[in-house]
Amino acid sequence: MNAVPSSSSPAGTVLVLGGRGRFGLAAVQAFARDGWRVLAQMRPGAQAPAVAGVQWLAQPVHEVDTLVARVRQAGGATVVVHALNPKQYTRPAWERENGPLLQAGMAVAQALGATLMLPGNVYNFGQGMPGVLPEGAPYRPTMAMGRIRSEMETRLEAATQRGGLRAVVVRAGNFYGQGQGTWLDKAMLTRIQRGQLVFPGAMDVATPWAYLPDLAQTFVAVARERHAMPAFEELHFSGHTLTGHDWVAALQPLARQQGWLREHEALRVAGLPWWPIRALGTVMPTLGALAALRYLWNQPHRLDNRRLRALIGEEPHTPWPLALQRTLQGLDLLPAAAATALPVPARA
Repeated sequence: MNAVPSSSSPAGTVLVLGGRGRFGLAAVQAFARDGWRVLAQMRPGAQAPAVAGVQWLAQPVHEVDTLVARVRQAGGATVVVHALNPKQYTRPAWERENGPLLQAGMAVAQALGATLMLPGNVYNFGQGMPGVLPEGAPYRPTMAMGRIRSEMETRLEAATQRGGLRAVVVRAGNFYGQGQGTWLDKAMLTRIQRGQLVFPGAMDVATPWAYLPDLAQTFVAVARERHAMPAFEELHFSGHTLTGHDWVAALQPLARQQGWLREHEALRVAGLPWWPIRALGTVMPTLGALAALRYLWNQPHRLDNRRLRALIGEEPHTPWPLALQRTLQGLDLLPAAAATALPVPARA
């Protein structure tokens, strides 16, 4: 276990539920860097990551009373980050687990008198979504996971209207830049060392991507301004809006530098075999869930963050080439030694 942080902090105290996950760990690190006292929940028996000044609580999230008691013993919390996800990325797991996980997070935050922060996605808007998604856009989900997410956020908003709970959803595009298990390492970069990018959609379609260190720093900035928000708020993190051509333009020189391509050789691009994925999805639920997302790669869209900017100022934004380099270093595709020469992302 890490050392217990001091009982006071000029910034506040945050409890991160699911602190060992991709986004959860990014949030733990960002809040700790910003001077917050950080309590991080994880499942019993898990190994606590080495993050200085963080107190790890090995406690099942569904045991709400016990978890709340442990948080109070540690000095309480003013913000709760809900970074919990089902164990599997499948429709049955989402239907079975997302509701109880959200209910537990809401109960913890309400008992502590804390603001609940939830990372959102674009599944809510469905296949007919507009090219620009403003904050507060209506939900029109067209697949099961979109309906589940819409129901979660509607349920969260209703709880805030009843009083006793404050909450904010910060919506973002595809995650990348913190660990494995994303589109990058599972599909797009699987052949990069052979000089090929696997791209799931049309090359000229722009879609939003969320570099997790930037998104986590955005959560910190929003948490600092939580008293200026209504009881329920929905904000958009714009991140990087990228086409397939943008990925090629950034990856090609890196591939040449690493010897994956000869000096004047072009990066090859292959599509994702969607029809076999869809067919196999009938017996492999994870593939079925991924197949349902195909429309997102062919429908241009971006997240309009004007309410977010009005609240915190400029969104934390690591330049795209730097974010990509750091991501590849984290996946052991580029030498980690180069990271020390890279500039630190700007803070809000």
